[in-house]
Amino acid sequence: MARPAIEMEALTKQYGETTAVSNLTTTVAEGSVYGFLGPNGAGKTTTMRMLATLTRPTSGTARVAGQSITDRESVTPHIGYLPEDPPIYDELTGREQLRYVAGLRELPEAASNERIEAMLERFDLREDANKWIGDYSKGMRQKVGVIQAVLHDPAVAFLDEPTSGLDPRAARTMRNTIAELSDRDMTIFLSTHILPVVDELADTIGVLHDGELVAEGDPETLKSRAEAGEHASLEDAFLAVTQNREAETEPPAQSSQ
Repeated sequence: MARPAIEMEALTKQYGETTAVSNLTTTVAEGSVYGFLGPNGAGKTTTMRMLATLTRPTSGTARVAGQSITDRESVTPHIGYLPEDPPIYDELTGREQLRYVAGLRELPEAASNERIEAMLERFDLREDANKWIGDYSKGMRQKVGVIQAVLHDPAVAFLDEPTSGLDPRAARTMRNTIAELSDRDMTIFLSTHILPVVDELADTIGVLHDGELVAEGDPETLKSRAEAGEHASLEDAFLAVTQNREAETEPPAQSSQ
């Protein structure tokens, strides 16, 4: 059995009286793709920010690549993080941005430059690599964000909506890249609203609703929870799980008497 790359135990984040993530407990196997689903506001981004050491949990514990998330210096060399809005500089060119990130990571110059050029070619950015990022489209900016997130070949990559803004060809390249990274034993923690992407790539899927993990399993196991028969889609399963949860938590109707 693969070793755990991510371990969460009762992980909780509160903002005042609002609980964004509640008692999240699960394990993600090394080298796997974990699809993280949930409606808007479910707590997905908050969870990823905690695991990436950008937000401290209110309570509970978590380990990423064997390191406690309370020890940021020990965790960050082993992770890559793509937020929904990638941290890139409009006044740099695409190639300058990636070389800047390689310098921050203290990567060997020759090897990192070779990897940068290969990734620029893979994502059809080579012809635009010397243009200002300020002139890039959303999809081009997303490509740069993904490249810089995995440039240092991290043990774990947290990807928040990695196909956002991409055309179908680029989205396919992204899916192929995620699959190849996983094949090389990189663990991918993937949050997206594009359910076919998760269905295609994920080994395990977790569904978050109102900050709580309400379902977890491989794609076929989750599909079996839908009421659409043997041809149920992941969308059917997602809707069934979240709607059932909403019904369970909905307060009883008040009598008019």
